[in-house]
Amino acid sequence: MVLGLFIRLWAGQGSYPDIWHLQEQIDDQNASNDKQAEINRKLAQDVAALKKDDTAVEEHARSEFGMTKDGETFYQVILKSDPQAPTNVPPPPKEAPRVE
Repeated sequence: MVLGLFIRLWAGQGSYPDIWHLQEQIDDQNASNDKQAEINRKLAQDVAALKKDDTAVEEHARSEFGMTKDGETFYQVILKSDPQAPTNVPPPPKEAPRVE
């Protein structure tokens, strides 16, 4: 009887190795949840800033769309060492969009 309980303790469903494996899965999921919560927090801050402040909208327009104000010139620098740099870059538009 004791041998049967000992085997059950170390093999099969509900054994120590099974519990350890489940605990590792829980820890991994908690780490993933923490990362996602941080991303969500940053996105919520961005949304709040965009709702409150026109300068945040202007900052996003400048950084993401390359928009410029009157009298400004848009320059885009692509480093050869950048692994995400596009290999086939189209020429820039004749006139960049303007932010008023």
